[in-house]
Amino acid sequence: MPPRLNKRQQRELEELEALGTNPHVDSSSDEESGTSPVSQPKSGFAALFTPEDDAQDSPDEGSSATPKSRKKKKKKGAGAAAVPSQAQVAATPQASLVKNEKKAAKKAKARERKAGRDEFDQALAELSLKYPELQNVTSGSADGGASSSSSLASLLSVSLTHLDSEAEMRKFFGSRVIQANKSGAAAASRRPTAQRSNLTRPPQTWFQTLPREGLSLRPLTDAEIGVKLARHSWDRTSDEKWWTVEYSKKYKSVTLAFMTIVYSGDPNGFYNLLHKFPWHGDTLLQLAEVYRHREDYAQAVEFVDRALFSYERAFFGAFNFTTGLNRLDFDHIENRPFFLAVHRQATDLQRRGCVRTAFEFARLLLSLDPANDPHGALFHLDFMAVKTGMAQWLLDMFDLYAARRSQPITKDARADPSILPGWSYARALAIRLNGKSKDSTAGTAELIEAIRAFPSIVPLLADKLDVSLPNTIRSHPDFKIETDGSNLRPPEAALHLLSHLYAQRSFPVWKDEAAWFKSTVTAEFSSLPVSLPVFPRRQDFLSLHENVNLRYSIYRHVMVLETSYRRLFSYIPPAVLNVKTLQCDPLPPPTAVTSYDDAFFEGTADLRTFMPTLTTRQRAQQGRVLAQMIPDAGVRDQLQAFFNAHPAIQERFPEGVVQFANEVAQMDPDEVEALMLAAQMGDVDVGAGEGGGMPGGMPGFPNWEEEEDGGVQPGAPGQQEVVPEVQIEEEEEEEDEEEEPVAPLPIRMLRNVFNRFWGGNAAADDSSSDDEDPVDPAGVD
Repeated sequence: MPPRLNKRQQRELEELEALGTNPHVDSSSDEESGTSPVSQPKSGFAALFTPEDDAQDSPDEGSSATPKSRKKKKKKGAGAAAVPSQAQVAATPQASLVKNEKKAAKKAKARERKAGRDEFDQALAELSLKYPELQNVTSGSADGGASSSSSLASLLSVSLTHLDSEAEMRKFFGSRVIQANKSGAAAASRRPTAQRSNLTRPPQTWFQTLPREGLSLRPLTDAEIGVKLARHSWDRTSDEKWWTVEYSKKYKSVTLAFMTIVYSGDPNGFYNLLHKFPWHGDTLLQLAEVYRHREDYAQAVEFVDRALFSYERAFFGAFNFTTGLNRLDFDHIENRPFFLAVHRQATDLQRRGCVRTAFEFARLLLSLDPANDPHGALFHLDFMAVKTGMAQWLLDMFDLYAARRSQPITKDARADPSILPGWSYARALAIRLNGKSKDSTAGTAELIEAIRAFPSIVPLLADKLDVSLPNTIRSHPDFKIETDGSNLRPPEAALHLLSHLYAQRSFPVWKDEAAWFKSTVTAEFSSLPVSLPVFPRRQDFLSLHENVNLRYSIYRHVMVLETSYRRLFSYIPPAVLNVKTLQCDPLPPPTAVTSYDDAFFEGTADLRTFMPTLTTRQRAQQGRVLAQMIPDAGVRDQLQAFFNAHPAIQERFPEGVVQFANEVAQMDPDEVEALMLAAQMGDVDVGAGEGGGMPGGMPGFPNWEEEEDGGVQPGAPGQQEVVPEVQIEEEEEEEDEEEEPVAPLPIRMLRNVFNRFWGGNAAADDSSSDDEDPVDPAGVD
């Protein structure tokens, strides 16, 4: 028998039973849970950002009865039991009022959002009227793959995510290996930089740059575009936007100094120039070539990266790599360094094994001028598209150009990949790789077409694949291997050059299909006529490459790859090889509008006008250092007078007479005398100064660019630095304390040189008695 409950326990049990069977309590709780947002759980941050909801919920929380208050109300009887229902009735209008307020607030917010969308749509409409070419890109990206295969702009649009070579290497080696392989220069840098780039990864050791380092971009006018189209025999297209880079006055002066150093033949002058102007594109590319010949590829890659970065800072606004619509005019020499830098980057990425990034840079190179393809980006893309899994892109490009060529009105002098020998073979291989799992004969018909059009590739590719061909094929004149182009017309020599180039590059991607290649060749060409019929694709290639501009693109492509493909120079006409060209501008186009000639540099100011002048304090400091280096006052005055009298010497040694004295001390007496004689005759080599350190790593060196707000930095030309006299004296005292003793120079050598140069009346004997050993009266030391 259960124990007997006391009165308190019985009362609690009755109240619990009443709560369990009372339908009003359940319904009221349901209504409260439905109207109160407190019943919905929230995160802590969401509760912090909704204080108005908490204010609305506080009365409801106060009106809800606790278990203890419910006990007291039950003791009062039925009258008290009716109180909750009256409270619920009274709370109903309040809840509906809260709902109405919330609905009104939501409607107001919706109206605000709609008004904002209207303003945004209006802004987009204005931009679409200003830049109509961007509408095709937007629609192409939204429609997906259907429109991408039919639009050249979408096929040439660059993927920024695939321009990062480090990201590709991390996929192969892991982030730890790549991070460990980096040099420790970033950790030892004096100041961090926050420079962003789509083409490179600027390390912290680079100089901080301004938005434009002497380079700017402007669109070509309609008149200029019309002249360009007529010069190249091109049809007009409405969706392209042509641009050109322009040099500032100071950048053109730096370029003039660069050309002076180039013709001097001394690479040390590039270091001096780059020390003062670390973002000059031509100098960076020239030094990259110097290091490439030394096989110091890491330093060469850094200089190419810096050249890319210096040009990328000039691209702004509507010029965007991802649209595939912006073009750079290769006929202007201001644009050609960027073409060369992108080409160098693509070839170096292939050497490092980053083929996907190299493919993207080659596509960028093609998008800059697809009609002329001045650096032969198409000759990179034919084998890299297959190697990187971009076979469908290659097929889309081939079909697009083939469709255009089928229309007679579009047969102009533009480059066409659908008639190139490498692209014909790459197309057959791409179809084979895409469909051989479903059809064993996939790509066979396309390979037969390629062989009939360009049979010269067959023996070359067979030799690379170790495939034996029947003698009937080897001995046929159409399958003959030409060793040079001396007995061929220029278009035919270009065809054989491209045949050798494709076979040498692409044979690795054909290794898995060597058996298919052999079976197709032997089965289809088991019996051959005396000469194969001329295939239309071959005839179109020969006709199109009568254009000298397109042939120059092939020659320029091989010249940039000089070290690996030098034996292909035999297919280039001697008249082209004998033209004197620069490493920064290999083989200028025949249709060039500007070049580094007298007309380009007409009216260019001397570079010294942009160099900062020495202040009084700096001159005084150099005088004190020079006095320690040359105690003989007579020799010192003669050296100072000689330095001040010859501007060419000042240009060669821009850091002052102290630098000149240090250089003279390291020369032989004959060299010093020859230098002084050349200065008297005005024939001083400005670019033969000291090499200094490695360019680009000079933190603390003054920036010669003007400030963004239009002001001029202290020490710049035409701007005097106003400093109180007391402050100058204090700084001089500090510098006197910080100056270190300087070892004296060999005065006897300097005196002998001056005596020979000026005839023996250099200085008094007593001025150097402290510096020389006493001489025996008999004439013996």
